[in-house]
Parts: sequence; structure tokens; C-alpha cells
Amino acid sequence: MGSMKALLTLVLCSVAALAQTPPAKAPAPKAAPRPNPLLNPANFRSIAPPLYRVKFTTTHGDFVVEVNREWAPVGADRFYNMVRSRYLNDSSFYRIAPNFIVQFGMAADPRVNAAWDKAPIKDDPVKHSNAKGTLVFAATGAPNSRTTQLFINLRDNSPLDGQGFAAFGMVTEGWDIVQGLYSGYGEMQEQGGHGPSQTMIEKMGKPYLDKNFPKLDSVKTATVIFPEPAAPPAKKAAPAGTTPARKQ
Repeated sequence: MGSMKALLTLVLCSVAALAQTPPAKAPAPKAAPRPNPLLNPANFRSIAPPLYRVKFTTTHGDFVVEVNREWAPVGADRFYNMVRSRYLNDSSFYRIAPNFIVQFGMAADPRVNAAWDKAPIKDDPVKHSNAKGTLVFAATGAPNSRTTQLFINLRDNSPLDGQGFAAFGMVTEGWDIVQGLYSGYGEMQEQGGHGPSQTMIEKMGKPYLDKNFPKLDSVKTATVIFPEPAAPPAKKAAPAGTTPARKQ
């Protein structure tokens, strides 16, 4: 009888303990990932300064481009927005044609490429020749077909002037870095070479290049270094003996 009473007491205590145990909380829902702002090029329509400089930090070294908006304002504005939006970060120099051009400007993420390909810019009249060291937007040959692909002229390519390629900037520092970007894979496949395929870059992005052409150099960061961004206004110190107001 005593053992039955003890067993009943144990059961009652267990029931009481369970009744006092709060129910387990459901796991908090995971926050939805933020959409990549680069997927909407319409968000980036700033007007560039009349003159600005961009520093490229690359896997091979640093170089600086100076952009003169007067040469080609539409192209200068697009490039400015590409840099400010960090579009070029982690992108590769995928075409190095010795004694001709260095080509780049396809984003690391193929989804971003696809979005910007649908947002071409209008042509600029050619005001400055395709001289050695100039920065220029590539185009398909059709009117208003420029998007994001760029090239640097490794020589005087003035014959390109008549084809509508409007230079908008010039390499002013680090020319040896530009000339030394890895070129061992040769021309692109679309140009009859054994280098990268532009079609595959469009489909797969930088992972395709990293896997099949790992020695290619790439842009770590591209940053506007002049004009320098305005510093935030300094906070004024509160007068002695006073307490700053607080939001209720």
C-alpha cells in the first residue's frame, strides 16, 4: 500500500512539473535576403562630376583613370555609376589582346550582367581620339548598344574613332600595371582564340573564369578618389552645464 501511495505521489509531482513547464517557443522565421540593388540599374543615374578619378586596385597592382565628362558625358556618367555601385568589384580582365586592348566590365554575377545588358546607354559623339591609354565603352556596332563592357587602348587605336567608339577617360597612373595584366590565355574564343568565351561569362559569371582561366587578373575594388566625398558635418559640442535633449 505504501509503495502504491509513493508511486501515485511521484506521478502527481511529474504532472505538476509538466504543467509548470512553459511550451517551447517556435523558431523565429528567417529574414528574407535583401535583393541585390545591382539588379536594378535604374537605381544608379547620378550625374558625374566634370572631372573625376578612379583608382583600380587589382590582383596585379593599382592604376588610376582620370575621366573628363566633356569628352563623352553619357559614357562618363555610366562609368561613374558603375564604380559608385561597386559593379566592377571582383570582375575580371577577361580579354587581353597584346598591343591592342584590355577588355573588362562584365560583372562577377551573371544575373547582374543580364540586368545591365537590358539597360544600354545612348551613343556619345566622338570628341577625343582612341589614343594610347584611353578608356572606352565597347559596343556591338548597332546604335546605342553600349552597356558595361569597357576597354583600355594599349596603343594608338585612332581608326576606332570612325566606328563611333567615344573615349571618356585616360590612364594617368600605373600604366605598367595595365600592360602587365595576365595575357597568357590569348584571344577570346569569339575572336578565334583559346581564351575565355564571352557567351560563357554571360551565362556563368566569374566562377567560369576562376575554374577555367584561374590566372586572369581581376578588379578587387574600383573607387572614386577625386573629388573626395564630402565629410559629414561635425557635431557641435553642447554648452557647458547643459544636458543634450533626448527623444522621449
